[in-house]
Amino acid sequence: MPIITLLSDWGLTDHYVASVKGAILSRVPDVVIIDISHQIRLFDIKHASFVMRNAWRSFPEGTIHIIGVDSIESDKHPHVIVKSEGHYFIGADTGLISIILDKKPEAIISIGVNQDSGYFTFPSRDRFAKVAAMLVQGAKMEDLGEALPELNPKTLLQPAFDGKTIFGRVIHIDNYENVFVNITEMYARECMGKNQYRIVCKKDVFPLVKAYGDVREGQHCALYASNGYLQLAVNRGKAASLQGISVDNEVLVQIGAE
Repeated sequence: MPIITLLSDWGLTDHYVASVKGAILSRVPDVVIIDISHQIRLFDIKHASFVMRNAWRSFPEGTIHIIGVDSIESDKHPHVIVKSEGHYFIGADTGLISIILDKKPEAIISIGVNQDSGYFTFPSRDRFAKVAAMLVQGAKMEDLGEALPELNPKTLLQPAFDGKTIFGRVIHIDNYENVFVNITEMYARECMGKNQYRIVCKKDVFPLVKAYGDVREGQHCALYASNGYLQLAVNRGKAASLQGISVDNEVLVQIGAE
């Protein structure tokens, strides 16, 4: 059964989510619609890309992902369909999709399908839903618009290593107030080798553990999360508020004992 996912900053108190689902189901009643999140911070490409990067590969090939964040079309940001690793992404080419993907897309199409209303404030309902339904019904990408050579490029700030210290940044704070850092376990291993290292944020040292329960309740720690990224946490607590940590704060991984 076909799957369509939705990612947006619409929230849950208005009509937006239901309107898009209704527009899809009116065309393809037997499709499965999955909400990835509708609580992305308003127009926040970094937040949206983090959530989508960590979600889309969990779905089977053929899944269609509608991205309703910062989705208004412009000359610089056309509406596109992107195929990558067997998945389809529909949204505005703001650079968000290029952040989500690790590989060069298999195909990029600038959407030529007319939307269903004369209003241009809700493309997810009036255009993206229509295009997603057409794909479900067997339409070929190349028949839905013109091919583009590449996506608008955008990259997130990457960690740096000076031989002794990895300089990272906080990239996301989740609902538990766990803090995600743009340093992966693989990158740390490549830089640090067999050296012991300590993790520092705002002058506090976070002991590296395997699981939250390795420290007592209320104690802060660091660990590598299930997505491979370094995470700062407090066992049964809220690391971000308790430690005063915000997105973009610097995190250091330094050679030396804790």
